[in-house]
Amino acid sequence: MKLVIVHYHYRPGGIRRVIELAAPHILRAFGDSLTELLLTGGEAPDRKWREDFQAACAPATVGYFIEPAFGYFSEQRRAPAKLRESLRRGLERLLDGARAEDTLVWAHNLGLARNLLLTGELTRACEERRVPLLAHHHDWWFDNRWQRWPEARRAGFDTLNQIARVVFGSPRVRHLTINHADNAILKRHQRGRTHWLPNLAEPAPPPPAQRAAYAREWLRHRLDHGAPVWLLPCRLLRRKNVAEALLLTRWLRSHAWLVTTGGVSSADERAYFEKLDAAARAHHWRLRLGVLTGDETRKPSVGELLAASEAVMLTSIQEGFGLPYLEATAARRPLLARSLPNIAPDLKKFGFRFPQYYQDILVNTELFDWNAERARQRRLFRAWLQGLPAAARKLAGEPQLLSSAGQPGAVPFSRLTLTAQIEVLARPTGVSWEACAPLNPFLKPWRERAESGRLGVAAWPERAAAWLSGEHYGRSFLHAYEESAVATNGHRRLAAVAQHCQTDFIRHKLQPEFLYPLLWGCDS
Repeated sequence: MKLVIVHYHYRPGGIRRVIELAAPHILRAFGDSLTELLLTGGEAPDRKWREDFQAACAPATVGYFIEPAFGYFSEQRRAPAKLRESLRRGLERLLDGARAEDTLVWAHNLGLARNLLLTGELTRACEERRVPLLAHHHDWWFDNRWQRWPEARRAGFDTLNQIARVVFGSPRVRHLTINHADNAILKRHQRGRTHWLPNLAEPAPPPPAQRAAYAREWLRHRLDHGAPVWLLPCRLLRRKNVAEALLLTRWLRSHAWLVTTGGVSSADERAYFEKLDAAARAHHWRLRLGVLTGDETRKPSVGELLAASEAVMLTSIQEGFGLPYLEATAARRPLLARSLPNIAPDLKKFGFRFPQYYQDILVNTELFDWNAERARQRRLFRAWLQGLPAAARKLAGEPQLLSSAGQPGAVPFSRLTLTAQIEVLARPTGVSWEACAPLNPFLKPWRERAESGRLGVAAWPERAAAWLSGEHYGRSFLHAYEESAVATNGHRRLAAVAQHCQTDFIRHKLQPEFLYPLLWGCDS
């Protein structure tokens, strides 16, 4: 049997990390019946990763089917009609001779709408061959990613209902979600067609001492300094809220460097990176963005960088699962992390308790130009709102800072534009600390712990193995496949079901608590 894995690309982090962790356990769960993995996408992973992945999956063979048409729609240079032709030809080659009993397709982030033509053609090709398709949703296009809407229209999807039908309208597709919040909405509309499959993570032995020492020396060489490193393991995305991690690092460990692992992975994030990087250089902040980018072959792994770092940060305003919560705990490193409403209940269910866990960092509004920020947010929000489909505009709530009357004494740092965040960071550290420490009383003991090397490390809970172990992941994946292999009759009302499902999601995702200025435009 062959497992065909579909993703737009295999760039470091994100989905590639899930695949590399999960695939060996899926192979073990299927036993001798699964003998081949075929990774499919618009661009191939690097050679070193391919070698390591093959070694982890042995004795199964790992192959690659690379077709540029499978990549992001925004990066295509062909007209939609030509692109659709390329997709159909590629899928004909990919699934040539495939049958329900010998092929399973595991496709990632079809609901992200980075290439809706691929989503539609892949679904159609699998339906024609009765090949089971597991659609694994890590993120959604309507979850603060409304820049996908103009792309969808350029691809020929003129209405929300058309997108809903292509993402949610197949009776044979089984939907996998990584958190209960998304799964609960799907189950209301796709009963019997959805499974909750949280990402896997397990405690692992630390890397050999010489590798951790190499990572420390590697960092020291790149930073030209022997100062401690606080690590933000992520690609450069606006939703990672990097400026908040820098603010916390400067307040709690003033001479430490904040280092992010990944670089910019799409054009949408380029302006954010350039603006933050330019401010860091101008103000001489100890910030290094994308330390693992580039073609150097002797780079340490993320695990080795975790071991070499004094603390790990996770300041995201939006995550589907938040693997760094678990990776930092598994690596026995202190973690400073925001509590996100869609995944905090799952982490609690797993048994995790984080010593440095917070809802928001409040900042005094005297630290930035409040009137200019309100005007900026009003302009950005109005433009963002106009970019939404008309039906979605009616569902959008009112952003937190625009609903306040007058100038409040304090606001969440995460609710500011990058421009205002940089204004706060540009203040002397002592000044901003004195203005904000009383607003965040939990920070003073954290600062004392950081300075004395006593930041708390979360314990790996015993019951987490029941949900997050590789063995459980493999069994759950096998269960989803076995259910997908059962023939499913078409549903006469499935188009309406798909529409209601997507509308329910959009209504939830446009609530005020999920509206952040950082995500309203590429340059805030």
